Amino acid sequence: MNIEELLKLMVEKRGTDLHLKAGLPPMVRISGDIQPLISDEQLTSEKIKSLVSKYIGFGEDKKIQENKEFDFALELPGIARFRGALFMQKGNYGAVFRTIPMKIPTVDDLKLPAVLKEIASNKQGLVLVTGPTGSGKSTTMAAMIDHINNNFKKNIITIEDPIEFVHTDNKSIINQREIGMDTNTFSSALKSALRQDPDVILIGEMRDPETITTAITSSETGHLVISTLHTNDTKQTIDRIIDSFPPEQQTQIRFQLSLFLIAVVAQRLVKRKDGSGMVAAIEIMINTPLIRSLIAEAKTGQISKAIEDSASFYKTQSFNQSLLSLYKDGVISVEDALATSNNPSDLKIQIQSADFAKKTVK
Repeated sequence: MNIEELLKLMVEKRGTDLHLKAGLPPMVRISGDIQPLISDEQLTSEKIKSLVSKYIGFGEDKKIQENKEFDFALELPGIARFRGALFMQKGNYGAVFRTIPMKIPTVDDLKLPAVLKEIASNKQGLVLVTGPTGSGKSTTMAAMIDHINNNFKKNIITIEDPIEFVHTDNKSIINQREIGMDTNTFSSALKSALRQDPDVILIGEMRDPETITTAITSSETGHLVISTLHTNDTKQTIDRIIDSFPPEQQTQIRFQLSLFLIAVVAQRLVKRKDGSGMVAAIEIMINTPLIRSLIAEAKTGQISKAIEDSASFYKTQSFNQSLLSLYKDGVISVEDALATSNNPSDLKIQIQSADFAKKTVK
């Protein structure tokens, strides 16, 4: 089979990721679990390279040899787009392809909290979408950009590596720039974007202090900046940003974050109880006056409780509140809820209380 046939088969099976490794058949992730896509073909290193070779541009083969890895995107018209990663392991080629839907899902399609629309409607400030690899960060950011595009007359610039969801101009103008093809680095593209009359800037990833500094400064100067980090929750996100700077700069960065950070949207995927796929559990931190003070005073350990206490008024929610809601709605099992929580002992008490209340009502 060629790569197009493998990708089509993955989509038909509702898979999210295709894994190609020498010595194994093509593997696919379905509902969170990796399993064989087909079992009658053992891949070799050269076979993997030949499968993806047509999607590697001129001169990129040398780049792979030098860097040992290469990210790219491809599209099968009418089916889906895919983010590809070719890499070396034990001297052999390996590859992974992530499915990207052709249609950009809306916040409502994804069943995300409606407050994300309000967050995306801000005129300036910094919004961070965080979570582990494969948790749907790119999809959530695409839905937020789509909301802006369909409701506001803005100039939107995205900086991505590679471009995943392809946006079409609606009420807004959208320029999508890809690292390696349209620009050299996130940092240089972000500095250039500030000279392109932007209203909204999406940064695919903040990888270094220089990019973080420019992103925060951009949010100060009248732009809405949306970006992502590979962090698990709000506390870790804020700590990671501050710790990426030398001690003498940390007080200033902490102060800037306290003023211009709008929200942190942290997400993790949890298996649906009916086996139909995955669902996002989401922590939403809105920078309330209390949380602003906690950030400025380096009391990030108290943010989780502040998020829970602000839920009714500011529409925030902690991971435990999200997991409890998904459990009460019958979407996820108690076992998966507890396994996903960063505070399972508290969640267990909340679940027991909810179960008791349900029995009492009956």
